[in-house]
Amino acid sequence: MTAPEEPASTRLDDAMDVSIVREVSLHARATLADISSAVGLSVSAVQTRIRRLETRGVITGYRATVDPESVGKPLSAFIEITPLDPAQPDNAPGLLEHLAEIEACHSIAGDASYILFVRVTSPRHLESLIRDIRLAASVNTRTTVVLQTFYENRPILPA
Repeated sequence: MTAPEEPASTRLDDAMDVSIVREVSLHARATLADISSAVGLSVSAVQTRIRRLETRGVITGYRATVDPESVGKPLSAFIEITPLDPAQPDNAPGLLEHLAEIEACHSIAGDASYILFVRVTSPRHLESLIRDIRLAASVNTRTTVVLQTFYENRPILPA
């Protein structure tokens, strides 16, 4: 049996790690010199700590945030899924992983088993995706279309 994964908060050595993670989360494109200046350590010390934080899985990557409308995906929705047969294997995330329109899949408490966040080009594309989800994972769906997003992809700051 595998031990449960250690919470990220226990993978931070000290307040300096917390400061570095905060800076990286708020300013992902900051240079090592920028972070060094913000936290009061040398560039080489910051670089060493960042590498250690990456190795420990505290910092898991860096990515660009893209405006969905600019790339032709103006419609987003949340899709709750529940198995057609409660006795079927709980493998929906794996069965749906190939669908690129699904941006996130979360296991949830409540009537549904999972909630998916999707982005698509049009209502017709959403309809087609819902059909593909139902067929691929043998699930019922309940969809909520997003009308407007006030914020998302907020920085994750240490507790």
